Amino acid sequence: MYEAYWHLSEKPFEQTADPRYFFPSESHQAALLKLRYALENRRGGALLTGPAGVGKTQVVETLHRTAPDWLQPFIHIVFPHMSAGELLAYVADELIGSRSAETVAHANVQRIAQFLAENTRRGRHAVVVIDEAHLLYSPESLETLRLLMNFQTDGRQGLSLLLAGQTALLPLLRRTPQLDERLAVKCMLRPLTKEETKAYAEHRLSVAGASTHLFAPDAFDALYELSHGLPRQINRLCDLALLIGFADQREQLTAEQFEAVAEELVAVAPE
Repeated sequence: MYEAYWHLSEKPFEQTADPRYFFPSESHQAALLKLRYALENRRGGALLTGPAGVGKTQVVETLHRTAPDWLQPFIHIVFPHMSAGELLAYVADELIGSRSAETVAHANVQRIAQFLAENTRRGRHAVVVIDEAHLLYSPESLETLRLLMNFQTDGRQGLSLLLAGQTALLPLLRRTPQLDERLAVKCMLRPLTKEETKAYAEHRLSVAGASTHLFAPDAFDALYELSHGLPRQINRLCDLALLIGFADQREQLTAEQFEAVAEELVAVAPE
C-alpha cells in the first residue's frame, strides 16, 4: 500500500524469514556461527533460546538456507505440542518424506534407523529442528528426542537435533539432565542494543530499496524505547509508522509517528 509513496520495492518490515533481511547483530551472528559449527561437525544436539520475538526463527531459516548440500534432510518442526508417540511418527514422516499410518513406536524407530543409516552412507547428515521447543511439556517427548541422538552408522552421528524455544525451555532441560548434557552448543539470543536497533531498521529499509533517510534521528530513539530491541516489535512498529506517514503525507518519520502507533496498539489491547 505504501511502497510507492516511500519509493520502496517491497515492504521492509514483513514478519518473514527471508535471509536477505537477516541482520547480523553480535548475538545473532554468534549464534549462527556456533550452530553452523555444531551441524557441520555432526554434533548430536544444540540449543537456541531467547525471549519471544527476538529472532530465533530467522536464525534457523538463515542457518538452513546457508547450510552445505550434504546437511539434508533439514526438517523444521514448528508445532511440537504432541505426545511422544505422535512426535516420533511425525519426525519419521518428515525425515523420510512420506506419510505412514504406523503408530507403533518401535516400528517408527525402525523406520528412522533404516533411513538414517542409508542417509549417512550416502555422505549426508540429517538435521531436525524443533521450534517452539518450550511447548515440550511431556518428559516422554523430551526423552524421545534424546533417543534420536543415539542413531549412529559406522561410528558417525546420524542426525543433529536443534532445540529452539523461549527461555521457559531452560528449566525443562534442567529437569532432564540426560538430554541437557547431550547439547554440545548452547546459544541465547538477546534483544538488540540501541545502536543495533537503528542499524537493523536501516538494513531492512536498504534491502527494500530505500535510497533516502526515511526515519529522523529521534525516530530511532523512540523505536528502541518502544520495542525494547525485539525485532518482532521493531517490525510491527516500523510497518505501522510507514503506513501512518503515508496516510499523513509525511516526508520523514519522527518519534511522533512511532509514539502514536504505540499508543494506538495499547488502546486496542484487551483490558
